[in-house]
Amino acid sequence: MYVSGIRRIVAAGAVAALAGSGILLSAGGASAATAKPQPVGASAQQTPAAAPAAQPKGKVVANGGLWVHQETNTASKRLTLLPQGTITALECKKTGQNVDGNKLWYKLGADKPGWVSARYVQNLNAVPYCK
Repeated sequence: MYVSGIRRIVAAGAVAALAGSGILLSAGGASAATAKPQPVGASAQQTPAAAPAAQPKGKVVANGGLWVHQETNTASKRLTLLPQGTITALECKKTGQNVDGNKLWYKLGADKPGWVSARYVQNLNAVPYCK
């Protein structure tokens, strides 16, 4: 009789511990552990909107600044000079003239014309290839 009483107490304690942890199955057969928790005040229909992808940016690291060219080579027309330290929007990248071992060039973003050698730009986030 003493052993069966202890078993009942241990079983009751185990049930209480499992119920508190969310492991115990409910009467409906669904596990509390598999249910998705909802923030307080949120309904099941609310889902957070995906954050828009950040506009790629780069920082000019060339001493004396970096020339923006019309094409992906240094022989093409110079459009403007970006001072060292300038942070500029980048649209995409593609292969062009090799500049000090780097064949990538960045097309400027934010509707600015021209290309800059990736050799002298520190990209601050991922830049996709041009389509």
